[in-house]
Amino acid sequence: MRTIHTDCLVLGAGLAGSAYAWHAARAGLKVELLSLGDPLRANSDWAQGGIIYDTSPDPAQLAQDIMAASDNTSNPAAIEQLVREGPAAVKELLLDELHVDFDRDANGQLDLAREGGHRERRIIHAKDTTGHAILAALARRVDTTPGITRRQNFAAIDLATLSHSASGDNTAARYEPLTCFGCYALDQTTGEVVAFVAKKTILATGGLGGIFLHTTNQPGSIGHGVAMAYRVGARLIDLEYVQFHPTVLHARGAAPFLITEAIRGEGAVLVDSHGRRFLDGVHPLGSLAPRDVVARAIKQHLATTGEPCAYLDLSALAPDFIRERFPAIYQRCLAAGIDITRQPIPVVPAAHFSCGGVHTDLRGRTNVRHLNAIGETACTGLHGANRLASTSLLECLVSARATAGADAAELASAPFTPPEPKPWTSPAKLADPMLVRQDLHQIRTTMWNYAGIIRSPRRLARARRVLLELREDIQAFYRDCRPTAELIELRNAVQTALLVVYAAALNPVSKGCHHLIAEE
Repeated sequence: MRTIHTDCLVLGAGLAGSAYAWHAARAGLKVELLSLGDPLRANSDWAQGGIIYDTSPDPAQLAQDIMAASDNTSNPAAIEQLVREGPAAVKELLLDELHVDFDRDANGQLDLAREGGHRERRIIHAKDTTGHAILAALARRVDTTPGITRRQNFAAIDLATLSHSASGDNTAARYEPLTCFGCYALDQTTGEVVAFVAKKTILATGGLGGIFLHTTNQPGSIGHGVAMAYRVGARLIDLEYVQFHPTVLHARGAAPFLITEAIRGEGAVLVDSHGRRFLDGVHPLGSLAPRDVVARAIKQHLATTGEPCAYLDLSALAPDFIRERFPAIYQRCLAAGIDITRQPIPVVPAAHFSCGGVHTDLRGRTNVRHLNAIGETACTGLHGANRLASTSLLECLVSARATAGADAAELASAPFTPPEPKPWTSPAKLADPMLVRQDLHQIRTTMWNYAGIIRSPRRLARARRVLLELREDIQAFYRDCRPTAELIELRNAVQTALLVVYAAALNPVSKGCHHLIAEE
């Protein structure tokens, strides 16, 4: 078995993982950066709306908007960190280092947009492909930064703990604090399992929207970090709070495609098939209400009327402005036969963002020694029960910067020497790919039907029964078969799904993204 040693092992090369790698390498640490595939195949790359850059004289307004969107459940300390450190994190990396080509006004000043839940214009953007502009620039910089080794097509299987130490009898390790020293990962190119031994392991695997049938997430976003962390005893929190984006393209023959909230921020409104603005009677902000309110209102409206979708009416926006401000959405919709300068966009909700995750402090620390989590994988309580628009990219930057700085300081003052890992042994049998695909589809259908936008105790109980039976079959698969990326995804997906259902069943209070209906 091949073993690779490093200071920092980063699982996930989206914005959080890549930003951490850059900061850590600049601090003199050796970094291994792993991704399932192309480094741009990350949810960060698909972020459309923008990133908060609030340099106003009254940052307390941003803190109030974050708290209001969360239904007063956010962690005030996490909000304070984001508001305080956010502007410097954006300026340092995106503006001064990467010179990301954000949109500017006629005077050359950064163009500030507004989205749902925001009372002010404080979001900078690069047309409607902000995430791609940021991640592509950062990926290029990561590839030229000394100290970072990028490894594509690696799928993490399990985190390595003291029980995986090769040093003889591990009985005493049971009495040590929970400790991580890297992971076992599948090299998808060769089929070899490689051990990565690290002084710090950072979970930056992104979200879990892929456990639902309809999602805005990239393929493979099924909560890998959450499932792996759970298996080694890490604390998880707020997993019931899964945010559903209210506006995803719904067109025959076209792949689902997120329609950014910034369109509503610029004046588009949600209407039904008769052109009625049904959100106006639901919330004072109408179409600019927080996402959970809008998603539920659409879901309930469709259930009541039997209509297949709602519509985004852009008639208040000038055609030239639409083409200039939202070129990617314009082209994607045009390819689906919809000219958004003349026609409304048919939309439905879809699973979008996990407000919960692996519990960490404000420096990325979990309850497992030397195991950190950042970005969407982590949960500091910033989002509480519901995330405010355009906070996710900023959270990636702030958490990566804070965690890398803390890791560099800790390793300088308190060195950690990880043990050598046990060899990995794999069965020779291959799993039936048809069964793997079918099981994954059943997980997604179960989660969408019973643990989606609107839940009930009875629905959640049924989801749990179905998923527990599935997990038994999947565990038998896993024990008897050689690991593949698909089998690893299936194993983690069923575990993540069960954790979300369990968290939802334990919480009897409807808040934010977690909405329960009464049963007769």
